[in-house]
Amino acid sequence: MDSNFKPYDHVSSARRIKDYLTSPTGSYEEVNSLPDRDELTFSNGFYANCSAIFVDIRKSSQLPSHYKRPRLARIYRAYLSELVAIFNGDQNTREINIAGDATWAVVNTPYMTDVDAVFNLGAKAHSMVRVLNYELKKASYGQPIKVGIGMSWGRALMIKAGYSGSGINDVVYMGDVVNEAAKLANYGSSGWNIPPLVTSSAFYGNLNEHNQGLLKHDYSRSCYTGDVINSTMEDWLKENCK
Repeated sequence: MDSNFKPYDHVSSARRIKDYLTSPTGSYEEVNSLPDRDELTFSNGFYANCSAIFVDIRKSSQLPSHYKRPRLARIYRAYLSELVAIFNGDQNTREINIAGDATWAVVNTPYMTDVDAVFNLGAKAHSMVRVLNYELKKASYGQPIKVGIGMSWGRALMIKAGYSGSGINDVVYMGDVVNEAAKLANYGSSGWNIPPLVTSSAFYGNLNEHNQGLLKHDYSRSCYTGDVINSTMEDWLKENCK
């Protein structure tokens, strides 16, 4: 959200707080799929099943010790640019956010095939990082990056929140689905035997049999993990990155 300066008035603020807390409940619809954000107002909301995918760099706090700021900026721009491009390549993606070195998306998944498509986004993200690390090495960047990729599925409440009348607002997804994806991403690649892709049990349960076969059950975390790549991207990598 971009800022557009308005002096803060604490009296008006108190009135707004009271209005929000005591106003009628509004319309919160149970729907089969997430609507476009244009359908949101400050008094409605929508409940729907959706998926979240969260990608985070492991040990990112150590990168400044390896690279000076210009080089670090180049790495982040390349990494974030291509993650956004991957997420934006799914027509069911409803929201893309960048939070520091993490990027996450909320994807409309009313059908099981849509969940498989989100799984493919995770595989593409993993393969993209492999290409990025190849280019880093080729350009004499000594430190490769590792990522954790978390994916979850569940119900979320989609609402519009912000400063009414200011033009400053955003869509907020309330529910465990995004937080769960973030926690799963934090687990991915966190140890020598922990693969980068991690899914929740509910997400795994909505995958087709082939994709389920690419994952193994992690009993310690009640999740599923896998070292999964996108075969088309991997074929290109083997052919062009030698």
